[in-house]
Amino acid sequence: MQTSARNQFSGVVGQVTAGAVNDEVTIKTDGGAEIVATVTHDSATRLGLKAGAKALALVKATSVIVMVGADPSKVSARNVVDGKVTALTKGAVNADVTITGSNGLVVSAIITNSSVDRLGLAVGAAAAAMFKASSVIIGIDA
Repeated sequence: MQTSARNQFSGVVGQVTAGAVNDEVTIKTDGGAEIVATVTHDSATRLGLKAGAKALALVKATSVIVMVGADPSKVSARNVVDGKVTALTKGAVNADVTITGSNGLVVSAIITNSSVDRLGLAVGAAAAAMFKASSVIIGIDA
């Protein structure tokens, strides 16, 4: 499967919690990290999402929020990758920031140059990448 999403995490479904409208799906990545996604119950059924099924979690880099010095337990986003900036490329307006988590998960974010400056981001600096479960798209090989 080829997509334009910068963040692609392959793994297996660990758990599906069914709801009336949306289901919460936990994907255990090949590296052992967990990604939580919220998808419609219809989508979960159509994709055959169940424990042990192979799946791909996709997150656009523009959906990732970067934070520095904040307590990850104090945010509503279900997915927080705490680590260090391992790459940073500034463009005319935006920057491409790569954060590698202590769990080995690598997340790319596109944020404004002013945010990079305000947060004091640089390669080697501590930072966290976060994204909401509703920003995760789940794919499977058909």
